[in-house]
Amino acid sequence: MDAQRSQIFLDFEKIQHLGPSHSVKHRGPEAFHQVLVQGDLRGLKVMVGEYREDVNLVFEVCSKEMEWQAKPLALGLSGLWSLEYKQELTSPLCIAASHGYTDCLQYLLQRGARPNMVVGNKSALHAACENAHADCAELLLEYGANPKLLTEEGLSSLHLCDTAQSFRCAKLLLKYRADVNQLSEEYQESPLHVVARHGLHNHTHLYLRYGASVNTLNIHQESPLASACASAWRPEDQEDYLQVCKVLITHGANVNSIDHEKRSPLHKASKNASLQLVQLLLRHKADVNAIDYNGCSPLANVIQTAPFKEELNPHCTVQTLLNYGSRKVWPAAFPKVLKTCAGSPKTIEVLFNSYQQIHVTEEWMEAVPEELFQLHRPFYGSLFALASSPRSLQHLCRFAARKLFDNQCHTLIPRLPIPKCLRGYLLLEPEGLVY
Repeated sequence: MDAQRSQIFLDFEKIQHLGPSHSVKHRGPEAFHQVLVQGDLRGLKVMVGEYREDVNLVFEVCSKEMEWQAKPLALGLSGLWSLEYKQELTSPLCIAASHGYTDCLQYLLQRGARPNMVVGNKSALHAACENAHADCAELLLEYGANPKLLTEEGLSSLHLCDTAQSFRCAKLLLKYRADVNQLSEEYQESPLHVVARHGLHNHTHLYLRYGASVNTLNIHQESPLASACASAWRPEDQEDYLQVCKVLITHGANVNSIDHEKRSPLHKASKNASLQLVQLLLRHKADVNAIDYNGCSPLANVIQTAPFKEELNPHCTVQTLLNYGSRKVWPAAFPKVLKTCAGSPKTIEVLFNSYQQIHVTEEWMEAVPEELFQLHRPFYGSLFALASSPRSLQHLCRFAARKLFDNQCHTLIPRLPIPKCLRGYLLLEPEGLVY
């Protein structure tokens, strides 16, 4: 920014009361700012053409906002909302681009506004892409905006294309030679990391078509595939992340890459109880028994998160991992599992049925809170009844068959010429009771 350029201080609470017609009748930064915010092209032409306002002016806009502040315990308060002044630097070009005012933007560029001026922490192109205004982005690029320019936070315009609506912006940036493998400064993330994390499969296709490196690692040694698997935690977003991961794997993503904590994509997908992602990764030879720095396997991860993921049926993920050969929980640790997953009886049932015989003790009964026992009384009644009884012959036959098939249960059992219900039994489908 030019050192000679003056900064204009504006009180937002004051200027927001100026209407379009009122603004044009007054000279000065407040009126100039107002016509820009409202996209008033006629007023803008008056301010620049007649009143000679500088199209490269820097505004420092002040506004009052409530901010949460922690207070000392001696005051008897854990926190307090206080009214603070917030200040933000911006320019006419950034204002027009962020609001999508293409006609105002074009007029400013024609009058000499500099497309690569960074004000505050970003340029007008950053503002346009951040708000998915493709027409503004195209206009700026035509006037020489640099698609590789970074914000003060170290992000390129391509990094800011993180919504489905920004797809056209991303296409334009790449058309104008944006670097699809440009890394952000702080976290060393590629644009592919960003769109994978947001579940944007169209962007993912686009970036890979333009040569994005599918196995680039960020500062945490996390790949785009791992970023996608870690972010797939909302039920309504599962299909989007599945499509992203399919595209990444098709283009050669390493399903067994590990981050700085030795967590694989399968660890992350399992922690989210993302069944379809877990199945996809396992079909592509993900290591079902990988161990992270905390000594946790993918199975341990889904067990830990099961009580919070009931809407995603975590027992199905547990079932899938066991059918692909996951090592079982150490029997002596089962009371801890029971305590963690008491609210997910189907998860407990699937795990319990993966053993030939495991001794049910009084400690197990104490691990289940009374309210959960009453809520799931038929299941827990059948489970605790086995404290003095062996497992049924039918279960022992199931265990023998599964031991024979080992880590190929998922492949071989569905091929057996037996009734569908019996195949489900061998694959540990829960029934609501154990015997």
